[in-house]
Amino acid sequence: MKYRTIGTNPATRREVSVLSLGAMLFGTLTDEKTSFAILDRYVEAGGTFVDTSDNYAYWQTGSVGGESETVLGNWRRSRGIGDEIVIATKLGAAPLAPGTGFVDNAEGLSASAIRKAVAGSRARLGMERLDVLYAHIPDPKIELAETVREFGALVAEGTVGLLGVSNHWAWQVERARAIARAEGIAGYEVLQYQHSYLRHRTDLPSQLSPDGELGTADGNLLSMVRAERDLALVAYSPLLGGAYVRDDKPLSAGHDHGSRKARTAALRDVAKSSGATVNQVVLAWMIGAEVPAIPLVGASSVAQIEESLAAVDLELTEDERARLNAV
Repeated sequence: MKYRTIGTNPATRREVSVLSLGAMLFGTLTDEKTSFAILDRYVEAGGTFVDTSDNYAYWQTGSVGGESETVLGNWRRSRGIGDEIVIATKLGAAPLAPGTGFVDNAEGLSASAIRKAVAGSRARLGMERLDVLYAHIPDPKIELAETVREFGALVAEGTVGLLGVSNHWAWQVERARAIARAEGIAGYEVLQYQHSYLRHRTDLPSQLSPDGELGTADGNLLSMVRAERDLALVAYSPLLGGAYVRDDKPLSAGHDHGSRKARTAALRDVAKSSGATVNQVVLAWMIGAEVPAIPLVGASSVAQIEESLAAVDLELTEDERARLNAV
């Protein structure tokens, strides 16, 4: 396994594996026994960075979420896991009542909602301090300053370690960070966005915004990570839900654009020359990129996590990387 440091404050920064394990469906589509087996194999291979959210996976059960955090808490207790494994969770997008959703009835990012959500996550995960806490989606009803101050207070109290943000516009991220700098409090240092080798269009309206897909790592966000060296990018859905390799998992409309055919051909070419799978080439390309990302991979079986783990040791040649970057 390989590792990198996220965060800059010596009191809160952490060394994490360059491959993160997503636990979204643990406790719903993936039963606890299988989830434990995947987690055990990931840790055995040196993995140290596990991701969840307080709303995972409400859409599978009609609940308000929390199943994934509960499984992770059970695993931590059963295995005697301490702070050697970094657990990241998110808040703000859990529905307030069963049968509703995050678009019209989310918990939001008010100070009181944050406090309540953090208490719930800590209890389910069995953690005194949350290692990494993300603001999951924007809350247009709440001023950014209120959210920033509450997140900063949680770090100052020792209830949270590192702060992160997901699915916000780049201007919202920078404005929140500017508020934190001006007030001398902890700000966002970890960004979690959808990112992969095949780029996603950003002009299509989404559930969260008529202006486009705000959860995608576009040029504005990647440029921010390149320029602001204290930022780390965690990339969710790097393998596009299996669409790179499975005919029954078609690419979304957001990937239907001019570069798709050429980049797909380049991927297959490099997979052949390297002797790796297409998925492994995607992950290796991301980990070793000039603007590196920490791929956040899901798995519903030990075999799936094995394939992703093998990508960590895949070293693309300069020629292979150049071929991938040229299209």
